[in-house]
Amino acid sequence: MAATSDNTAKLAVLIDADNAQPSITEALLAEVAKYGTAHVKRAYGDWTGTSLKGWKDQLLAQSIQPIQQFAYTTGKNATDAAMVIDAMDLLYSQRFDGFCIVSSDSDFTRLAARLRESGLTVYGFGERKTPKPFVAACDKFIYVENLTYAENAATATETALPSKAVISSVQLKGDAALVALLRNAAEAASDDDGWAPLSAVGSIITKQRPDFDSRTYGYSKLSDLITATTLFDVDRRIPGEGKPATIYVRDRRRKPDRDAKAAP
Repeated sequence: MAATSDNTAKLAVLIDADNAQPSITEALLAEVAKYGTAHVKRAYGDWTGTSLKGWKDQLLAQSIQPIQQFAYTTGKNATDAAMVIDAMDLLYSQRFDGFCIVSSDSDFTRLAARLRESGLTVYGFGERKTPKPFVAACDKFIYVENLTYAENAATATETALPSKAVISSVQLKGDAALVALLRNAAEAASDDDGWAPLSAVGSIITKQRPDFDSRTYGYSKLSDLITATTLFDVDRRIPGEGKPATIYVRDRRRKPDRDAKAAP
């Protein structure tokens, strides 16, 4: 699912503080801003203990409301239940367009599915260890490792470059699953000449793979990733004066009808 251009979606951000690191907060909220406005920002955990003390500065700096939830017994996570109850209360208020669930815990799989059943968009945020059922239950899932890399890249200098390597064109073309995903999405969104709007390609990919992210391959944008594969033609079209360019892509294996007719 593509980010909204006007950021008018009203979002509720619910953070499982027991299952997330405070260091990701700034990058997390910057990513959330691509999809809408966070009208609710809550972090859940037992704030009377010492395990969450690193969150205090972030809660204050980002205006995140801490929700106290005591651990009633050892080995049981009461935080999950508190988040689910609050999420349903917010859902029934009918004030929100979507939810951002920040956790790597598969216990939120059913919650994500239930929110989507009600027609709301669900964005998941978690580490790469996040179980696949939770990832698949979200409309879009963002790995926090990609967020921290992007943040480091934005502040990097020539003497302190981010450590994540950009995957080469040869390696990209050798990734059969990636190539098939890109080509199938481009074909599904293409017109008679084979050209497909990049935004439509991205939307189809996200529906098939909620956790797909060009940053996983070292590229900040889908257009950069597609260009790097060298498997597609890329055309930037200006729809009118003062309007932003629209990017179209076409599988290089496909020739337009006029070229096919001209061929001997």
